[in-house]
Amino acid sequence: MSVRVNWRQSVAFTGTVIKYLAVAMLVPLAIGLLYGEDTVVFLLSIGIAVGVGLLLERLEDDPQLGAREALLFVAIAWGAVAVVGAIPYVLAGYGTDSALRLPVNALFESMSGFTTTGATVTAEISFEQHSHALLMWRQLTQWLGGMGIIVLMVAILPEAAVNGAQLIDSEAPGPELQKLTPKIAETARLLWLFYLGFTVLYVCILVALHYAGMAPNMDVYNAVAHGFTTLPTGGFSPQADSIAAFSPAVQWVVIPFMLVAGMNFALFYLLLQDEYAAFLRDRELRAYLGANAGVAVILWGLLFTGSAPPLELGGVTQGALENSLRQATFQVASLLNSTGYATSDFAQWGTTAQGVLLFAMFIGGSAGSTGGGVKIVRWIVVIKSIRRQLFTTSHPDAVKPVRLGGHVIDEGVIQAIYGFTLLYLLTFGVATVLILLDAGRVGLEMTVLEAVSASLATLGNIGPGFGFLGPFGSYLDFPATSKLLMIFLMWIGRLEIIPVFVMFTGAFWNR
Repeated sequence: MSVRVNWRQSVAFTGTVIKYLAVAMLVPLAIGLLYGEDTVVFLLSIGIAVGVGLLLERLEDDPQLGAREALLFVAIAWGAVAVVGAIPYVLAGYGTDSALRLPVNALFESMSGFTTTGATVTAEISFEQHSHALLMWRQLTQWLGGMGIIVLMVAILPEAAVNGAQLIDSEAPGPELQKLTPKIAETARLLWLFYLGFTVLYVCILVALHYAGMAPNMDVYNAVAHGFTTLPTGGFSPQADSIAAFSPAVQWVVIPFMLVAGMNFALFYLLLQDEYAAFLRDRELRAYLGANAGVAVILWGLLFTGSAPPLELGGVTQGALENSLRQATFQVASLLNSTGYATSDFAQWGTTAQGVLLFAMFIGGSAGSTGGGVKIVRWIVVIKSIRRQLFTTSHPDAVKPVRLGGHVIDEGVIQAIYGFTLLYLLTFGVATVLILLDAGRVGLEMTVLEAVSASLATLGNIGPGFGFLGPFGSYLDFPATSKLLMIFLMWIGRLEIIPVFVMFTGAFWNR
């Protein structure tokens, strides 16, 4: 006897998420009231979100979700918040020449925000025509999506906490979220408190730099705006020049917070328990920091020796010791964990330097972090299992389990990691070809590197690419069909592919 998925239940839960999304819109509404901009836009958006949410909630009142309903709910919810989040862009752009007035562009920007991708269709010259309220909404979407909308719902809503473990596993699949407390809702609250705490600390430091005279452009508005996008590894900025618009002091402050954002937030619980040795022994943390340091040193050497073009940045050339170190460290930290900020136009660097950055984009942040990409723990397991395979080929009778941090990894977990990695690379390859074909269809000039970076930057939730997709570039020139494909890539990339693709199988809908 087959049991069908109760899609009404999943949609009803999605209504709850949409309803509470209206609460988040109170922040840009307050900014709008302060600056006298776009207040009507956000009042209408709040009304629409509440109305749609209440309407969908009426479909079902059963708080219990099965495993398949949880998967369906998470996938639908992430798509729905992007659609509702696009409403302010469309309303604010109505009657103007803003690219965001078009639904496809608005949905692209919204999906990029909630998935913390940071890819944008907002051209450099158009930043000035958008209100402080709309730009703050753009920033806030990334902060909401960073730690996870569903994790937030589990933390604050009793009806979501009932299904907390299933929901969080569906939102952050792959390497499991470490359960820090007996109740999953308490774990979710603790993770969000870490996230909020680091955000507040970061904003306070930026504001302090401003009042100390070390960051003239970093006023309170900009500090809060960048606080909303650094910890979620988002990369959006209300400044067209991203972090390059600010002083070197600001850039040095941003680097450690980007590194923190790419760490497993569960590790900070060890510090609260005074387990400093366990924190420092964590295999994934050491690999993550080692990868950042190693790639940054290589890139620093290329920039310092002049292998990359010596671009003028604030009157100092790339060959200068401090500047080349800052640029290398910043860009590696930004792209390795998918933040996407920039302090210079690395699309103009030499081919070798761009190749190093492309390699960094494939690594990804830690499991349990806000970083995107494949995740470094998966690469560790893949490398260890390959070494095991090479060993057992010459020693067929040997029993050699794969270990991580002293613990034996279950063979089923290894197979799941291989399946995810293969599917990730396959999706990336197919998307690259489709983007190239679509560009040829409309006559858009595009190199293979640009297509590769577009596919990787959206699937990995990274944001900027190379060529005209560089850190100060835009995805505006892509045809609508390519934008829809990249919206799909951002969506499945945030949910780590498998929970979405499984819904395209017959076994999911009938059991």
